[in-house]
Amino acid sequence: MNNNPWIRSQEQLKAIAKKINLKPLLLARLLEPDRIITMSLPIKLDNGFVETFTGYRVQHNNILGPYKGGIRFHPNVSMDEVKALSFWMTIKCAVVDVPFGGGKGGITVNPKELSETELKKLTQVFAQRLSPIIGPTLDVPAPDVNTNPTIMSWIVDEYSKIVGKNSPAVITGKPVDKGGSLGRTEATGFGGGYVLLHALKKLKLDKKKEITVAVQGFGNVGYHVALFLAEHGFKVVAVSDSKEAIYVEKGLNPEKTYACKKNNAMLSNCFCVGNACDRTYGKTISNQELLELPVDILIPAALENVITVENANKVKAKIIVELANGPLTHEADEILDTKGIIVIPDILANAGGVCVSYYEWYQNMKKQHWTKEKVFTKLQKQMERVTDEVFTTQKKYGTNLRDAAYILAINRLQKGIK
Repeated sequence: MNNNPWIRSQEQLKAIAKKINLKPLLLARLLEPDRIITMSLPIKLDNGFVETFTGYRVQHNNILGPYKGGIRFHPNVSMDEVKALSFWMTIKCAVVDVPFGGGKGGITVNPKELSETELKKLTQVFAQRLSPIIGPTLDVPAPDVNTNPTIMSWIVDEYSKIVGKNSPAVITGKPVDKGGSLGRTEATGFGGGYVLLHALKKLKLDKKKEITVAVQGFGNVGYHVALFLAEHGFKVVAVSDSKEAIYVEKGLNPEKTYACKKNNAMLSNCFCVGNACDRTYGKTISNQELLELPVDILIPAALENVITVENANKVKAKIIVELANGPLTHEADEILDTKGIIVIPDILANAGGVCVSYYEWYQNMKKQHWTKEKVFTKLQKQMERVTDEVFTTQKKYGTNLRDAAYILAINRLQKGIK
């Protein structure tokens, strides 16, 4: 299968369509976005010169509700990638059963080359161009690569000026004091943890005293899933960032390791067991070696396409939990399937983020503010329910979990057509 993300997503859809006799009209509708919008974004730089940037928004499908998906600021984003991500958002929202469709967008820019003033100007112009095509019941963007709650608050402020009223529900991922939801920071990692715990029960694999885990990626998502699993009795033996990985056979303390890395910059200074950090507790390894460790569970939580035809046969984990988007190539997926390695797919495993984004939107629409405990309670129940539904679909169709999640999503979309 082609690893161009857009072509790959289309081929995935066509393969699933054959298994469930998808109606031709719905197949045609899902194979292309509803619309693609490009925008000219001129701003005056601090030096007085004018530079024009290009912005865009891909709105893939809104059968189940408003378009939903992140805004990224990056110099090398390809349209095929954004189209694919908008499609996967359609599928992910349907899997996790929230009333949103799929969208994606952003600006071709390196935000690190702009001052904060220039970045705010660019964001405001982008919000002006977006204003006719977004809205609480139309399209609800969110943060993505190189964007954050502050940038989201700038969009809300500009949009609210244009429509003449405060409209926090137009964007999710906002600062809490601007209408953001408590628990959003932890949502993707904790959501993946809830899915894994429930999947282990379904697989009757939850009886082992110490289940070993390796997490590739130790940013927000990787850290929070490592923290969650350690708190639930798992032994996290390896984590990594973009530069290096560390292996601690006794099991590391994710909270202490994360704090140490923030202070020391290098993971290799942070072999932390219990409340102490010492170089003798572990060793430095490569990201590639982390993927090949003899652990029970491997969690790719950073980049796409890290497990490929070249290294899939070296993977020794029994279960892979995809917290990154698309960490396995199609060929690797087939190899792991043949080896009997269980893959919990990204469209289920990392859907906790969009789930809590929905809670944020709901709180804004209803003028409510939930406690973090309420958010996590609702998230756990929802992730466990949809995990049950994916396993039920897998049994019904005799397929793997990835195909089961796609089938569940597309069946929801078919039922959602008015």
